[in-house]
Amino acid sequence: VQLQASGGGLVQAGGSLRLSCAASGRTFSSYAMGWFRQAPGKEREFVAAISWSGGSTYYADSVKGRFTISRDNAKNTVYLQMNSLKPEDTAVYYCAAATRYYSGSYVYTGQYDYWGQGTQVTVSS
Repeated sequence: VQLQASGGGLVQAGGSLRLSCAASGRTFSSYAMGWFRQAPGKEREFVAAISWSGGSTYYADSVKGRFTISRDNAKNTVYLQMNSLKPEDTAVYYCAAATRYYSGSYVYTGQYDYWGQGTQVTVSS
């Protein structure tokens, strides 16, 4: 599975961006997908995840109510709509695919098997 993230950029605080992650392979619809981010000098942290069907979504408390994860299995793509952006949202954003089933939420990096290359999001104050 190859993942290609795009859509990052420079935006002012309060603005919006939509990240996309295109996946190769015919089994995309069977994977849970997640977004993580990593700011300079910090560990990679969970942002949002979505189940294979899109029926369940999970969010970090820091983005709940501002970010929305969605997927289009026909296009092998997962999205992250980011609204009301804050300077603390500045980071490299990574998409990831989890091929194994977990009964709980997909918030840990170790649950993911494939990672995209990352896309930079910079929010200016």
